[in-house]
Amino acid sequence: MEGLYVIVAIAVIGLLAFGLWRSAKRRKELAAWASGKGLSFRPGRDAGFDERYRAFGCLRRGHSRFAHNIAEGNRNGRRVVAFDYHYVTGSGKNRQTHRFSAVVLHGDVRLKPLRIRSENVFDRVTEFFGIDDIDFESAEFSRAFYVKSADKRWAYDVLHQRTMEYLLAMPRFSIQFDDRCAIAWRNRRFGVETFESAIGVVEGILDRLPEYVVRGQRDGKERT
Repeated sequence: MEGLYVIVAIAVIGLLAFGLWRSAKRRKELAAWASGKGLSFRPGRDAGFDERYRAFGCLRRGHSRFAHNIAEGNRNGRRVVAFDYHYVTGSGKNRQTHRFSAVVLHGDVRLKPLRIRSENVFDRVTEFFGIDDIDFESAEFSRAFYVKSADKRWAYDVLHQRTMEYLLAMPRFSIQFDDRCAIAWRNRRFGVETFESAIGVVEGILDRLPEYVVRGQRDGKERT
């Protein structure tokens, strides 16, 4: 019996050591990526992201929330924050730890709330009961993406034909706008290449905002 305890203890220590090695390797890779892009890098925990970005529900799930491995700086005239995120649901035997990655880009114009994500089977079921998202002229885009906004005109302004074609051709992320920035995330951690893809997708949406929208939002005018 003692031999079994020793084997279990060695296995546990081995798993812990492997986890520490993998975490250290990830920090090193992300730090090198951030340095190469001219971004600062902070591996430590920051428990303030849920308050800093209150509109983003993905950062307000569960408890024991914090961001870490945070790369931050300016890219193409916009402030970029890329990070890993941690939160916990349940307690005791039902306790589960969740980890994912995300990027936040601060827009250079005033934005409005908007959600864009891949459509799923549950969305089609709720549509049957009249809980529908915003549909677009592109049937392919409407089938592929679930879009929500209190301001439909804003959604149509942002997701015009060129942007819809762009998103259909790009990797898929869940994307949300608030009034000053946009977040892209998936329910898993990103590698370096995926961080680049996520930043690029949001940049592509913001860069394709029509000039009349950019002008109106910079002037702070509501369209009629």
